[in-house]
Amino acid sequence: MQLAVNDFVLFDLPQRFAQTRAELDTRWKDLQREAHPDKFSAQGTAAQRVAMQWSVRINEAYQRLKDPLRRAAYLCELGGAPIQAENNTAMPTAFLMQQMSWREALDEATDLATLETLHDEVKLAHQEGLSRCEHCIDVIHDLPQAAQEVRALMFIERFAKDIEQRLDALDAR
Repeated sequence: MQLAVNDFVLFDLPQRFAQTRAELDTRWKDLQREAHPDKFSAQGTAAQRVAMQWSVRINEAYQRLKDPLRRAAYLCELGGAPIQAENNTAMPTAFLMQQMSWREALDEATDLATLETLHDEVKLAHQEGLSRCEHCIDVIHDLPQAAQEVRALMFIERFAKDIEQRLDALDAR
């Protein structure tokens, strides 16, 4: 194993957005078994330290690959279309209008049913965004467009967390 390989090579998976969680989980467990530091106890502390580095690398790759948004961002970066979320916040007007509408709806929501309806709408938008990412990455290979979808999904995920906090606050009452 080489530390410098990309996550897909490390996990022996095709470099694409569409991945099955079961395959990722199985591959992660197999890699962890191969790199477990206890397996190298007879070879001394240096070998165990290297095995520990491998375990950390495997876990980092697994965390990135199992999360669809992080996986999409990683694929964009690998393909030369970095997300640059801190510097590139430009969004289509329709998306910005949708965000404003959702924010107003959240600000005005006072009951559980309204919040749950808004949450469902945002979850659907999230799923649709992931589908667009998959299409851009795996079908039409338009990584700059996929990067824009990733940036939009980052906004959507943050907003979904805001809704969840409001839902939790209502549940705590």
